[in-house]
Amino acid sequence: MKIEAIPISLDDYILSGGGANGESYDHKTDPELMLKLYFPGKITQPLDEMLMARKVYDAGIPTPEPGDYVVTEDGRYGIRFRRILGKKSYSRATADDPANVDRYASEFAQMCLKLHSTKLDTTQFESVKDRYFHLLEENPFFTSREKDLLGKFIADVPDRDTAIHGDLQYSNAIFAGNRRYFIDLGDFCYGNPLFDVSMVYLCTCLSGEDFILETFHMDKALSTEFWRHFVPAYFGKGVSVKEAEDLVMPFAGLKTLIVERDTRCPMPEFRAALKSIIG
Repeated sequence: MKIEAIPISLDDYILSGGGANGESYDHKTDPELMLKLYFPGKITQPLDEMLMARKVYDAGIPTPEPGDYVVTEDGRYGIRFRRILGKKSYSRATADDPANVDRYASEFAQMCLKLHSTKLDTTQFESVKDRYFHLLEENPFFTSREKDLLGKFIADVPDRDTAIHGDLQYSNAIFAGNRRYFIDLGDFCYGNPLFDVSMVYLCTCLSGEDFILETFHMDKALSTEFWRHFVPAYFGKGVSVKEAEDLVMPFAGLKTLIVERDTRCPMPEFRAALKSIIG
């Protein structure tokens, strides 16, 4: 089914920000309405993003309602959303209210557990293993020997048909009152949740102090404390923090494939987490 873009006038919007792929706008008279407009020539990207958001929403994942595929008078394409007023991410909430880090970590863990128990129609979404096999094939920094070892590790991970966020940072889970949502699900797929929960460990513990401060607005001591509270809420009180870290460490190391794809340079600080696989 062909989806036609809805014509809009950019005169109704005010520029509010920008990024690598486009710009964001706020509506002049409706505070709930916002626009993510891609740069000229990017036609399929916003449509693909909208269609993925719709599939995820229809699968029962708690996400904001998908937006509309739109086009401006000058031929730029994008997505029009309804903003969730009063929202706050779990990373921002932790940074603003560190005394309640245990509550925020526990709530986030419960969201993750529910997500990772949601079964999907695997004909509608990509397998996380296929995604990592592709990333591994395209990576120019690992040797052939290392790629063989990493490929075997990925292949040997037990398969699951349950949901994976794909970029499970605690900044990608938000709440407004009693409502909770996952956002930024462009990498949504299915598979073993260890591929997913390892991102929580990478963001809170493996990343450097400066990155954590700039990205999550807190020092590393607080982000590490978030992880310490997350572990028993997600893995169970019988699992120690060290046991959880030993379990997720190689999966966190695999995130090197994503980081190196985006930065186009080797990341030795994350590769260290792959020691148990590649030596």
